[in-house]
Amino acid sequence: MRILLLLGALLIGGCAQNDRYIQWETEAPTSFPKITAIGYAPLATQPATEQSQKVLMAMQASKIAAYRELAEQVYGQQLSASSQVNDWMLTSDDIQASVSGVIRGARVVKSYPAGEHYVTELELDFEQVWALYQQHNRPQKVKEVTYF
Repeated sequence: MRILLLLGALLIGGCAQNDRYIQWETEAPTSFPKITAIGYAPLATQPATEQSQKVLMAMQASKIAAYRELAEQVYGQQLSASSQVNDWMLTSDDIQASVSGVIRGARVVKSYPAGEHYVTELELDFEQVWALYQQHNRPQKVKEVTYF
């Protein structure tokens, strides 16, 4: 009987919670890198009849290609590969790549025609990304803990 009472007291005592108040403080990174990306799009193969429409479509396509390159740098690429061997010979070798992510705060540095292509250069300043992130999510660290 004493053993059961002792075990019960230990279980109840082990479940006691400490009352505390935690104060948080936001901490900024020590450095903010800048990354750049360049996107290209051919002018001649754009599906439009007018040259001005082809230029506008190539501008948009090159911008999207530059954003994809930024996303690859920030989030990385997911690769999926498979190979098949039959009679000790490689019969099939497939690789698929994809990227997924949200890019906020990038700015167009330059957008210009270059020969038969249209080029867009983007820059992503992580100081701007951090400021935008602060508006939505407040990363925090423990500033002080007070126990009662």
